[in-house]
Amino acid sequence: MSRHEPRHALRVGVGLDMHRLVSGRPLTLGGVSIPFPRGLEGDSDADVLTHAILDALLGACGEGDIGSQFGVGRPETRGISSLVLLKQVVILVAAKGYRPSNVDATVLAEAPRIGPHILAMRERLSAVLQIPLDCVNVKGTTAKGLGWVGAGEGIAAIAVASVTPVPAGPLAVSPHRTRRAHVKK
Repeated sequence: MSRHEPRHALRVGVGLDMHRLVSGRPLTLGGVSIPFPRGLEGDSDADVLTHAILDALLGACGEGDIGSQFGVGRPETRGISSLVLLKQVVILVAAKGYRPSNVDATVLAEAPRIGPHILAMRERLSAVLQIPLDCVNVKGTTAKGLGWVGAGEGIAAIAVASVTPVPAGPLAVSPHRTRRAHVKK
């Protein structure tokens, strides 16, 4: 996008990711290590929740998906924290003239139950996304015994993310700063 083209006020993307559960790997969701006898198979930490958010943000900016940005099987991403990848995507989003504004995600897993870990996930994601905690929502559900997720063979996640234009110019105010009230003298 050139500097002279108008930016849309709001853009939205959807992301979906799924990985097989395997022995011998830690389980990480939303940047949080979750005690479980199996983890997710993949090049990075295979954090399906963060990967779905990555894809949603990339989609909102018209920048493809996690595979087109980071590839598959690259040595530099082997075992990398998906939060590091998310930070890189936040930088890419900013380079496009946008900032993340909201994320809503659902994790599909028969086990483990993610409820006790949701607040920690939201806190980690909100810190990397640089948006308020109440703008990051994470939910968990099961597949009720249906399909490969229901059989406990893997975990999937779906996310929707929105981005808004970054105000331009010297008077731009961060959306996270409070404005001082004018006092009559």
